[in-house]
Order: sequence, then C-alpha cells, then structure tokens
Amino acid sequence: PRFPAMASDSGDRHATLKRCLGVLRDARNDSEQFAALLLVTKAVRAGEVDAKTRRQIFDAIGFTFPTRLLTSRQPPAGCPPHTFRALGLTLLACFCTDPELAGHSQILNKIPTFNDVLLSPCDPDSTSMVDDVYQCLSAVLATARGPRELVTKGTVSALCQAYLNGGHGSERALTLLVGLLAIAEAKCWQRDAPQLLAVLSKLSGDFLKAEDMTKFELCEVLPHFIPLSPPLTENSQGSECLGRLYKGLADVLGSKLSQSQRDPALKLAASLVQACGAEWIPAGSAGSKFLALLVNLACVEVRLTLEEPDPMEVEGKKEVVTACYVLMEMGIQECLREENPLLENVQKMQLMRIMEEAFGAVIFYLRQVKQEELQDPFIFASVRVLGAWMAEETSSLKQEICEILPFLVDYARKLFKEGSPAVSLPQAELVSTGGSALPQDALRFLLPGFCHLTAEDRPRDILTAEGAPALLCEYFLQQWEVLTSESTAPAPLTSTEMSLQTMCGVFLNLVVTAPDLVRHDKTFSSLMDVLLKCLPPLLPQKYHLLLAANIATLGLMMARILAGSAVLQGTNSAKEFFGAAVRFLSQAHTAQADPSSHGLAVAVSPAYLSSWDDIRELWFLGMQALAGCIPLFPWLPHAALQARWPQGLSQLLSHVTPASVDFELVTAFQAVLVELARASEECRDVILSHHGMEWANLYGMAALEQCLAEQ
Repeated sequence: PRFPAMASDSGDRHATLKRCLGVLRDARNDSEQFAALLLVTKAVRAGEVDAKTRRQIFDAIGFTFPTRLLTSRQPPAGCPPHTFRALGLTLLACFCTDPELAGHSQILNKIPTFNDVLLSPCDPDSTSMVDDVYQCLSAVLATARGPRELVTKGTVSALCQAYLNGGHGSERALTLLVGLLAIAEAKCWQRDAPQLLAVLSKLSGDFLKAEDMTKFELCEVLPHFIPLSPPLTENSQGSECLGRLYKGLADVLGSKLSQSQRDPALKLAASLVQACGAEWIPAGSAGSKFLALLVNLACVEVRLTLEEPDPMEVEGKKEVVTACYVLMEMGIQECLREENPLLENVQKMQLMRIMEEAFGAVIFYLRQVKQEELQDPFIFASVRVLGAWMAEETSSLKQEICEILPFLVDYARKLFKEGSPAVSLPQAELVSTGGSALPQDALRFLLPGFCHLTAEDRPRDILTAEGAPALLCEYFLQQWEVLTSESTAPAPLTSTEMSLQTMCGVFLNLVVTAPDLVRHDKTFSSLMDVLLKCLPPLLPQKYHLLLAANIATLGLMMARILAGSAVLQGTNSAKEFFGAAVRFLSQAHTAQADPSSHGLAVAVSPAYLSSWDDIRELWFLGMQALAGCIPLFPWLPHAALQARWPQGLSQLLSHVTPASVDFELVTAFQAVLVELARASEECRDVILSHHGMEWANLYGMAALEQCLAEQ
C-alpha cells in the first residue's frame, strides 16, 4: 500500500517519485528501500527525471547505496543474479548526467566495474546494464580527469575487446575509443598497443571488403586509429593493416567519386602520410601511379577551393584542404627523392608543374587574408605548406613569392611576438622530432626558404626591408634558450637545433652578400654578442658539433666585419669565443696509419667523422675567416698558442705523407699559419723550431716560406 504503481499522468508521476524519495530517505530496512528504489530506477530509465529531481535522488541516497548494490552478491528472491548491480548502474548513469558528479572520485573508482560489465557475456536481460555503463563512460570521458583515469584503469583494452566481440552496444565502444584517442592518443598506444592494433586490423579489413557507403564512413573513423608513434611499419600486423588501407584507398580514389566521398578518402590518406610518410605505398608501377594520383587530386582540390575563394565555401573545406597540404608536402619530398624513388622522372616533372599551380593558389589565397583572420589555424597550415615549397623549389613562382614575403614576415612576427594561441588543425602539424614546435612557431617552417632567398638580391632586399634580420635575431635567442633548457644527454636532432642551424645559414648569406648591412644594422652587434656566449658551452658537447660549426663559422665571419664593436675589444666573452673557435678548427684533423704507403696520412678526426659531410664547407669557411681575423685582434695568436695549434699543426704536417694532404687543405692551413707568423714573433719561432721551412717547401706553401724567411 505504501508503493502505488507509477501513475500515467505527469503530475501524478512526479508526486509518486517524490514520495519514493521520502521513503528512500526514511526507510527502516533494505526491503522498503529496495521497493522504493525500483520505482525510482523505473522513472530514471523512462527518462522522466529532470536535473532538479536527479539532484534530489542523489541527496537522498548519495554514492553509498549504489556502491552497496554493485557489491551485493545476493539478489532478491525470484530476481536475476545481476538485479542489484543493474539497479546500481542505473543510478550511477543517472548521476553521471550531472557533469559535476561524473568527475567525482566515487564515479572514477567504479571504472574497473564498468570495464567488467563490458567484458562479461551479455544476455538479453543485461543489455540495460551495458547501456548504463556506456552512458557512465561517455560522461566520465567528458570530464577533466576522466580520460587519464580511463586510460590508467584499463578502459581502452575493455572497449577494444567489447568492439571486437561485436555484442550489444559495440558501436558505442568504437565511438568512445575515437573520443579517447582524440584526447590521449600517445598514452592509449603506449599502454594498449596490441588491443588497438587488433581494432585497426578489423577496421582495415572491413574497409577493404566494404562495397557500399560503409567504406566512406570508415574513412572518417580510421584516421583516429593510425598512431604517430609507434610506427605501424614496425611490426607485421601493422604492415598488414597498411597494405589493406592502401588497397582500399587505391580502389576508392581510382573510382568516380562525389565530393562527399572523396574528402574522407583524402583525409585518411593524409593521416597515413603523417604517420608513415610514403612507406605505406608499395614500390612499383601501381604504387607510383597511386602516389601521383594522390598528389594530383590534392592539388586539384587546393586550386578549386582557393583560386576563387568564396569565404563560406573555404570555411567548410578547411579540414580537407589541410589534409591536401600534407599530401602536397609528401609530393615535394618524393619528387626530390633520389634514393629508391617511388616516382619516375617523367612523373616527377609532371607533379612539380601541377604543384606549382597549386602553390600559386595558396599564395593567391594568403594575399586576400585580413588582419583579423591571422589567428585561424588554416592560415598557419597554408603558411607552413608554402614554407615547405620555398625550402625546396626556388626557381618557380619567384615573382609571386617576392610579393607574398612581406605578409609572411609580418605573420611570423605577429605570432612570435604574441605567443599566439593559434593551433594546428590535425593535419597541419606533421609529427615533430621535438623541440619548440609550438603552434605559433611559423618561423620554423619558413626558415629553410628564407635561407635560399637571402642568397638572391631581390628577395634579400625585401626581407631586409621588412625587418627579418631583427626578428631572426630575437628568434635565435629564444631558440637558444629552448636548446639550453633541453636535456644535455645525446638525443636525435631536435627542431630547435635545426632552426638554429638554418638561421646561421641565413645570417651567413647576409654576411657574405650584404656586409654593409651587417656593419651598420645594430641587430648584428646584438647577434655577435649572443654568438660569443653560445659557442664555449656548446663545443664540448660533441653531439652538437654541427651547430657548433655553424656558430663558430658565423661568429668568425661576422667578427671580421664588426672588429671595431665594443663586444670584441678583448672582452672575456670574445677571448673565450675565439679560444673555442680555434679548438673547433684545430681538432678537425689528425694523423692515422695509411695502409697504402705504410706511413701516416692526414684524416678527419673520429669525433668529426660522422658529421663531416655537413661540417666540411663550414670548416673551410671558418679557416678563411680566422685568417682574416688574426690581423684585427692582437690577442688571437696567443689564443692559438694556448691551444697548441701552431705546434700541433707543424707536427701533423711533418709526420704525414704530403700526398695525403689535398690542395684545398694545404691552402687553408697556409692562410692561417702565414697570418699567425706575421702577427706574432712567438708563433713564427714555434713554426721554425718544428722544421717549418722544410715542410712549407715540401707542401708548396710559398707564402709561408717567404714569411718565415723574412727577418
């Protein structure tokens, strides 16, 4: 008599629910509470509970009662074994519709229970439990702490298994996996790679077999399951998935498609390129045709969208155009690849022409951009891909690139100065090797292009007029701070270090081609001051040798021009820099046994050997610059003597076979030795005491002979 059946009229239902809540609060025993609870959960399942009533239910019973229900093993007489558990889950699902309660520790600590329900056999009576669990997990995923808790408590594995089992609600398992991977991809793969790979295996198999709209729906889902790390190419199961995806995409893109079908396929291809480069495309005729088709389709899409931009149309196409940018970047790399190329030369030439037209459209689009649009991630993606083209292709679109340069410098400056919150669209950021690849770091992608352009008169003048040197000097200092804050352990080359090296290349171009600019622009005095302090701590770290070579050479080249500046007037930092530069140059060569002559031959030092192809030109330039600095800085010969360079070089040349020292090396050594001998009596005496006249004659060093012969 105390528990009437739930009335059909809305007002009566709420009245009955209110009475039941009172009973829940005041119940004298479990059976009374259980009877009231049945009516409450019935209302909850019927979706008849508003936010206020939900809170009243929670206030009446809290988390304690649902927790008891979940752990109770003894169901009421005549009820299925999981009755209490089902009631507890229904209440938790009800509470989880309140975001505040969904993130409560009492919900988060039930995650293992939710996982158990997903992994238990599901009979027709327990489908509502599974539905409630999915509701709870969806709510937890939407909270701040939820994703981390789900990953660490094993939900990824449970969801994978639930999806693979194909039972009740398995599609919801897939949706939740997509949501989790979008938030915490790296952690998910780190912890549950085998299970996720099994899901990808099923999805890729379904994708290959599907011959209806399912194929295009899978194109939307699959990118979420393609990890940036670890690479799928590392194991056989991953490679098989890639093979199926390639065949499925070749099938799709080789057919006549509507735009709504083509766009997801291009996005899937772009996600594969981001993760694996072109490794997923097999070598041979079919693979090269597919790759050419992929880049061709991407270029067509970019031109169609950007050449006559209707703002509304562009807005709806930004994601697919950004995916096309990734495919175009791959196209550039593949057209330049000489070792085991996927493309034939004719295909490369055709693609370069097609890409040139697409990049013309990108430039056209960027020229229309308004100041208020600069925060748009799509602008960032467009600037990035143009940077990739400028880095490699300098002969085409020269006029257009010169015209867009002021915008590019202004854009990079604004993002750098503001520490912009612009974020990359998923495809806009290829996998980074580390360092400072912040979303606002547009300069990182423009630097290689700027390096080429500063070697040419017109673009160099534009870059200078737009204040690029001052911007790059600030950026150099910021990147140096990032590098010095990174781990000091040997590590793969980071984007930070690459940026610093490329900036040295830009500044070297300016030093060589525009010395007056270096002489009069105070930016370069500031840069000189930075370089003096960078080299000494960097040189001992052998894994930074290439960067040290860049900084040493640039510093020496600039010192010749800025010899009169205050920072170079015998200051401690100047002396330490030149000491380090001398050590870098003097330690590059050594004597080693020469099997062909049974004597000694000059050779590159072991520490320099692995980087010598990149360092060689810088070393010769550095030697030339040092020779030019010696007459300008009276204390330099003393630094050379302190490093025992004249002695060491004399001994090296005395002991090795002259035929092992090529003409270029002889010229470099002679230039420095002549200046040292001219500038310092002590250096001259050291060289003479080490049989300098004899070996100078032996190597044909006429200028050194003459210098040593003078009184």
